[in-house]
Amino acid sequence: MGVTGPIRVVVAKPGLDGHDRGAKVIARALRDAGMEVIYTGLHQTPEQIVDTAIQEDADAIGLSILSGAHMTLFAKVLELLRERDAEDIKVFGGGIIPEADIPPLKEQGVAEIFTPGATTTAIVDWVRENVRPVAA
Repeated sequence: MGVTGPIRVVVAKPGLDGHDRGAKVIARALRDAGMEVIYTGLHQTPEQIVDTAIQEDADAIGLSILSGAHMTLFAKVLELLRERDAEDIKVFGGGIIPEADIPPLKEQGVAEIFTPGATTTAIVDWVRENVRPVAA
């Protein structure tokens, strides 16, 4: 039996980064595209983010990281999802992430990384096509 209802995405700002304009723009774009979005606010720990995703039965977690701590924070979220047997929750993200860091992040299990200049349309389309794709 397949999952029904809108795609549910937790949009989160982990760590000490205090700038959330981009995260709010993405959250609104996903919401306007018909998805259910849970925005966690600033300064969330990886534990808080994973707890929220599990409690909200999320299909995906979108992380916005501008602080430079992306290697550590993505890794911790992925580790916690594995520990909580919730690896079915896809993790994607964006922010100020050097191109050289993207392959190692994807090797760790990050599904996609969006860098500055990515359009909201591209992000919405990616979520629709990759988070809970419609069976052919």
